[in-house]
Formats: sequence, structure tokens, C-alpha cells
Amino acid sequence: MKTVWEKLNEKQLTELMELSEDYKKFLDKAKTEREAVAQSIALAKNAGFKEFKAGKKIKSGDKLYFINRDKSLALFVIGTEPLEKGLNILGAHIDSPRIDLKQNPIYEDNGLALFDTHYYGGIKPYQWVARPLALHGVVCKKDGTNVIVTIGEKEDEPILEISDLLIHLAKDQMAKTGSKVVEGEDLNALAASMPFKSKKEEKEAVKKNLLDILKKEYDIEEDDFISAELELVPAGKARDLGLDRSMIMGYGHDDRICAYTSLRALLEAGKAQRSYACILTDKEEIGSMGSSGAESDFFENCIAELINAQTEYNDLKLRHALENSRMLSSDVSAAFDPNYPAVNEAKNAAYFGKGISFNKYTGSRGKAGSSDAPAEYVAKIRKIMDDNKISFQFSELGRVDQGGGGTIAYILANKNMDVIDAGIPVQNMHAPYETASKADIYEAYRAYKAFLKDMK
Repeated sequence: MKTVWEKLNEKQLTELMELSEDYKKFLDKAKTEREAVAQSIALAKNAGFKEFKAGKKIKSGDKLYFINRDKSLALFVIGTEPLEKGLNILGAHIDSPRIDLKQNPIYEDNGLALFDTHYYGGIKPYQWVARPLALHGVVCKKDGTNVIVTIGEKEDEPILEISDLLIHLAKDQMAKTGSKVVEGEDLNALAASMPFKSKKEEKEAVKKNLLDILKKEYDIEEDDFISAELELVPAGKARDLGLDRSMIMGYGHDDRICAYTSLRALLEAGKAQRSYACILTDKEEIGSMGSSGAESDFFENCIAELINAQTEYNDLKLRHALENSRMLSSDVSAAFDPNYPAVNEAKNAAYFGKGISFNKYTGSRGKAGSSDAPAEYVAKIRKIMDDNKISFQFSELGRVDQGGGGTIAYILANKNMDVIDAGIPVQNMHAPYETASKADIYEAYRAYKAFLKDMK
């Protein structure tokens, strides 16, 4: 099987590189779910999308979006057919593994001020120590104002870090298993070491100085952390990887790489017969629960609002719209890594440079937690890919009984619609920096556009 690189003409290669540059810019500005929503809305507005307003009728060609708590987003292109006949849906998540600050995070210990944290999503804690970290998020104050925080991304800004134990004293640490080398409760971020200047002796002077800085520069009090969502993420920009610049290494490929390509596909999709949708959800890394996760009624409520704005609403029309819909659950796949070949079964692994990767099922062990796409739907997907000359591969998430994972696919499949996982192979998944091939990014973008256009 030829790689994508071998099939590209000069025009496509130029498009691929331009898309990759645009994606890197998005990734750098969208390191949290809130930032991803804000960046997505900005792109949507530039493409002519408007926020849905209840009470106003909609028509074919309308481009609309709904915001949910600034942490998830649904976008629609209204087609010529009634919504009851179903939609072509792209769905991805915009949260990524990270380190969250606790609600009472600041403390002093032996002349150092630290932030106490709680990790989010599945991580290897030892990967997050001794590296530059940036602080992103929002502090919501009692007076109703929100303070947006981004510290550590500019060259002249300070960074944070979680310390590691020096090798000279790490005899006992190195004897531990990987899950115990660094434990979650020990992921405390170093924040300050300078005491508050005062004529009298101050108790916890370093903590007081840190709080003084936060007050002066951000108007944040210690109690304000109770109503804050602050995230530690790797500091710095996404970079080209490889001397041939064929790959991208950056934070948050899982799953903003699929979110961005899905969004771009929708924004460029053009007129629709069946309506198009793109949903960007939060909380997938912790089970998709909560008001901003895919388990919530947000997306279903959006479709109900649209049906009501198109025709006389009833619940049966909503049920028909859902069960007549087709979806690609756009989430990353595990790319084959020559350093760790034993975890894969070679002929059912995803490889760099061979295009978008489909997973008929995910789950673990006996396919637990998977929706397992119907064969008839898989056949339709294959035809669309072949008709549009798109490189694609089918894969599993590692060897049977080796591990496994899940996506939002089953949640939408529970609405009785056809869903299959379709995403981009990634190495170092859930590490602070993940790696993907530009060729696969390009083919996923093309695949998502073809799906929207051709799925019946």
C-alpha cells in the first residue's frame, strides 16, 4: 500500500503544508477546552456562521452555532431536506489530559510556595515533571467578573514546574513501578520562592508574596481559587518534527487534531442536501460526563431547537432526526511505534502516512464499552473514501487484552444512529507532547469533507 506522500501531487502537497501551519496556530491558541471553543467560534464567524437565536425561523443554507458553558460547541449547516431526515455529523472532543489546580491550591513548605494539583484524564505522572508548564484558565469572581489567565507562553513570562528527584538520591524511587515513580498527590507545582518584604517577620512570607503578586497583576484573592478552573499544560508551541518536516509534535493532539480538521471540513463544506453538523465536546478524557460532556442533552437540545425553528416541533421528529443521522466519531488512533511493536497486532495497527484510521470498534478486552459499527455502515464509508481517492486504514487500539480505550461514539450510537470512530494516528498519546503525521492530518480533513458531502 502506497503512503499518502507517494500519492500527492504538487498542489495537494502545498495544501497539506498550509493546513498543517494553520493547525499548529490553532493548537498553540487552544490549550484548554475554553480556548478551543473561543478559537473555533472565531473561525466559524469568519466563515459566515452566526449564533442561533431562539424564535427566529431557519432556512436552507443557514450556518449556525450553539455554545454550551463556553466549554462545548455545536455547529450546523442547514440543508434542503427537513432535519427529520437526519444529519451528517462530525464529532470530536476538545479536552486533553492535563494537571488541574485544586480549589484550595496555594501552600508554603520550607520557604517555597507551591500549587496543589489534581491530574485530569489518563496520564503517566512521571512524564509531567521537570518540564516547563504554563497556567491557563479562568477565575470567576463573586462580583460576576471573569479573569482570564494565561501565564508562561510568552518568552518573557515566567513558567511553572513540577520538580523531580535527582538521580543521585533516586535509588528507592527507581526501584518503583512506573505507576508509583511519581504519584498523583505529589504533582505539586513550584510557584514562588521570594518572601514578602516587610519590616516585621511574616508567617508564610513566600505564600504572602505570591498572593500579593496575584492581587496586583490579576486582582485575584486566595478565596477566588474556589471558583476557578486553572490548568497546567506544557509551555511552548507545536513544532515540526523530523528533518523532512513531515510530522507535528505538540500538546493536545488528542483530540484537538480531529476537532480542528472536523471544524475546517464543516466550515468549507458548502451547500448541503442533508444538514451538516460538527460537535466539539468536553470531558471525554474523564468519561464524557457532566453538562459540557457528550453525555449531556446539549446536542439533542440543539437539534430540537432547530426543528422547532424549521417546522412545527414534536418529539417524534427529533427521534427521527437522530436515528436517521450518520456520524463520524472523530478521535485519534494509536499509531504503530517501532520502539514498542509488541503492543500491536501488525496487520490491524494504524501507521503514519497511510491516511485516516477507522476503528469499527474500540473498547477493551471483549470490546467492552464499544458501539461496534454495523458492517453495512462500514461498507458505505469504504465507498465514500474510495470514490474520493482518500487514503484510509482500519485499525484496533492495540492487541486484544493489551489495553484499550473509548470515545464518544457509543453515546451517539445510543441515540440509534450509525456511528464509527474515524481519526488520526498519534504516537505518545496522552503524553505532554504527542506526535502526528501531516499526511494523515490532510487525509482526515479530506475524509471529513467527503463524508459530509456524500453520506446519504
